[in-house]
Amino acid sequence: MNESDLVARVLELIRTQAGPGTEAEVLVDRRVLALTRFANSYIHQNVADTTTTVRLRLHRDGRTASGSTTLTVADALRDLVGRTVAASRHCPPDPGWPGLAPPTPVDGAASVDEAIIAATPADRAARVRAFVDASAGLPAAGFCSTTSASVAFGNSAGQLAQGGTTEVIMEGIARTASADGAARLAGPRLSDVDGAVLGARAAAKALAGANPIELPPGRYEVVLEPMAVGDLLLSLALYGFNGKLVNERRSFVVPGHEQLDENITLVDDPSAPGQVGLPFDLEGTPRRPLTLVRAGVSEAVPHDRRTAAVAGAASNGRATLGGTTWGAVPANLILTPVASAAPAEVEGPAADSSILELVSKVERGLLVSDHWYTRALDPRTVVMTGLTRNGVWLIEHGEIT
Repeated sequence: MNESDLVARVLELIRTQAGPGTEAEVLVDRRVLALTRFANSYIHQNVADTTTTVRLRLHRDGRTASGSTTLTVADALRDLVGRTVAASRHCPPDPGWPGLAPPTPVDGAASVDEAIIAATPADRAARVRAFVDASAGLPAAGFCSTTSASVAFGNSAGQLAQGGTTEVIMEGIARTASADGAARLAGPRLSDVDGAVLGARAAAKALAGANPIELPPGRYEVVLEPMAVGDLLLSLALYGFNGKLVNERRSFVVPGHEQLDENITLVDDPSAPGQVGLPFDLEGTPRRPLTLVRAGVSEAVPHDRRTAAVAGAASNGRATLGGTTWGAVPANLILTPVASAAPAEVEGPAADSSILELVSKVERGLLVSDHWYTRALDPRTVVMTGLTRNGVWLIEHGEIT
């Protein structure tokens, strides 16, 4: 059975075992992940895995229960439904149940790249070889992965949706005796990742990290590269643009108020070029572009059906796994850039020419490649702590020193 057939089968089992009055939704996700790892400039691992996950959520007698399985034979599906129905009898009442997504057309064809679906270990190894060859003879380590997914959704209210995604990710480091340099790329097409570009970037960062100096603690103007910006945007999504936290007054977001710099426009758009995302969420609601911030003014709040019901709004398709606990959050954030020429590769530790353009405007500051261990001390102000990694450089008079 394909994914849509599995959805139909589980919905039929629910009608049989739980009765026609039970509200239910089913999501089937078939995912193929292949991973090639390398260390000391040699491939040391190649693995692949295909998993079909069936997720079920049902609401009956005022109570809501969920269940899942990775077994798709008839007995396993019957057992999944039976277990979830039994669990619902012991769940607490759910007065906030928002109901099921109604039948709604879902726009957009499957966003898949046949080259990723057909990718072989040799395809990933070729990218690893290109990374190593471009690493200036430095020891290199990292991984290259390809993922394809085919997903189907259905509920007892008649909503049906189907879609697919593909993604390639490559990340690696080059290392000297005293410094590491890192580079990372991801995209929905196999051609989005160039191992040679990444290897050269990582090596340039590692070599530029020689002879470090010690800087005193203080306030510095900072230029953040894309990897570091992505980390901050993730925290902004989790602790700021989160429908549950906005409802609970635990977020800084107030739509209609200027809360960020006027140069910032932030959009959540799974259909944008370079993005990996389905055209619907885990509740079957269509996911359309959502402008969170326009020219510094907070504009929209991500909602799933539950957070939307509390806010007196409509879901905009931002339901995620674990959303009852964590909230409704954006998954395809795009920081809209100021119009300029496409960035080019450059010499030295900067990721590309757009970074050098920012650096040229800084009299004295820091260039930061990446963050880790980032934590929010205060979600309402999004004050965060964290560490830098894989490269911090001093900027003086508009140049990296």
